[in-house]
Amino acid sequence: GWETKRRRAPGYDWCILALGKSGKIEKIEIDTAHFKGNFPAEVSIQAVYLENATDAQLIPQSMFWSYLLEAQPMQMDHIHEYVNEILKHEKISHIRINMIPDGGISRVRLWGKIAKS
Repeated sequence: GWETKRRRAPGYDWCILALGKSGKIEKIEIDTAHFKGNFPAEVSIQAVYLENATDAQLIPQSMFWSYLLEAQPMQMDHIHEYVNEILKHEKISHIRINMIPDGGISRVRLWGKIAKS
């Protein structure tokens, strides 16, 4: 899981994850299990396809990536599943999870099809 401290300054918390294989996403699950008082108000996910990118390249560019999932309201201690809410996209290799403004997420799962090489 991932839990952040309460944010007092403007903005929100985020993290970047590299997928095991590049592909197209068909289902997203955001689990806030056990987070009852400190779950995020909303979560959005941005995505990109980049080959051999370094952290120094990923981080500053990530705020401009396309949205895979626009901001969705979260509930405490709940598994949130998204299929129809996923925006049209090409293959992706990395996601950026935006936790708006802060809080805790137990697990993020993505299902999809691996891109053909």
